[in-house]
Amino acid sequence: MSDRTAPALATLDALLPHLDTLPAGQPRDRVVEEAGALRRAVAAFHMEAIRFRMYNVERLLQRDVQDAESQRLFETLRDQLEQAGFHTRSHSAP
Repeated sequence: MSDRTAPALATLDALLPHLDTLPAGQPRDRVVEEAGALRRAVAAFHMEAIRFRMYNVERLLQRDVQDAESQRLFETLRDQLEQAGFHTRSHSAP
């Protein structure tokens, strides 16, 4: 962990246990798996993996989970990663 990734890892460490509290089932299991992979990518400074996992987690949160607290934590995570210099989107936002 570095000073650049510490805030993002702390947010992921809050997001993962929160996701575990969601109703059991395939949607929760998938987002927990992807969020865990995202945490490993952030810890490893792996830019492409971060971008890929951010896309997957965001898609699962919006499409399958639809939990306000999870979405809030995810947006905090995105801001922290972008402030640290990581590109979290595959293209520029309009």
